[in-house]
Amino acid sequence: MEQKRTLSNRLTTKYLLIVRNEENFAEKSTYSFTYSKIILVLMLSFFGFFGLSFYLSTSLLEAWFDPRFAELKATKEVMELATRVDSLQYEVKKKDDFINNIKAVMSGEVNGSEEEETSATLERNEVTDIVSTQTLQPIDSQFREEFEKGGLEFQLTDNRLSDELQDFFLFKPVDGIVSEHFDPQIDHFAIDIVAKQDEPVKSVADGTVVFSSWTQDSGYVIAIQHRGNLLSMYKHNSDLLKNVGNFVTTGEVISIIGNTGELTSGPHLHFELWYNGNPINPEELIRF
Repeated sequence: MEQKRTLSNRLTTKYLLIVRNEENFAEKSTYSFTYSKIILVLMLSFFGFFGLSFYLSTSLLEAWFDPRFAELKATKEVMELATRVDSLQYEVKKKDDFINNIKAVMSGEVNGSEEEETSATLERNEVTDIVSTQTLQPIDSQFREEFEKGGLEFQLTDNRLSDELQDFFLFKPVDGIVSEHFDPQIDHFAIDIVAKQDEPVKSVADGTVVFSSWTQDSGYVIAIQHRGNLLSMYKHNSDLLKNVGNFVTTGEVISIIGNTGELTSGPHLHFELWYNGNPINPEELIRF
């Protein structure tokens, strides 16, 4: 009587698959297998096919099979654009405040409430270091009074200023003749240079353009912020070649000499240098 075979015996029983030639019955190849091996191969193939299908459906073929794909993609793009717009609005606001502060410095006007003035002062000190509107102590008031009278002009230039700016190399902004010198006693914090018509005006050093616009008094004006809290300003131009935010190199042409604005008596360049909010004599740093 034949012994009953169990499931384990059926799965582990070895079988031999022989491939023969149909014409002469010659043996070509032989394969040994069990049902357990066949089941294992089928399961591995199934899981491999399932994994590959899942990967394709969630990546490469997602746009075809998932109806929410377009909506999710559009939502993600809208969120990214909203974030970029918020960043751009913040940068534009900072830029507008920066330009308004430069205009206020150039015109000498102080507007707004005490809170707005304090905010504007902090912005100017942080970005341009051009002016300071803090309350002056008695010794500071005395110093400013003496400076405006011209008593401390050369002391400031020769001592502290020369030490901190001795590494600066400043390029001559334009070839010409100095028609009016630096004179704080008459509030002339610049030098006037008479040059040929349509003479190009060049940047005295590397820096970033922080103001480039028209003013009623000074005509076309361009200002450049350099390293070390040094600011150069060029007034009465006939045309401006650079915009706010442009980076310029030493000797690069930034404008054309002209005769614009109400406070001009002829074609010339009104050239100013400001260091830490104080006007300095350009002839102390540049040979004209």
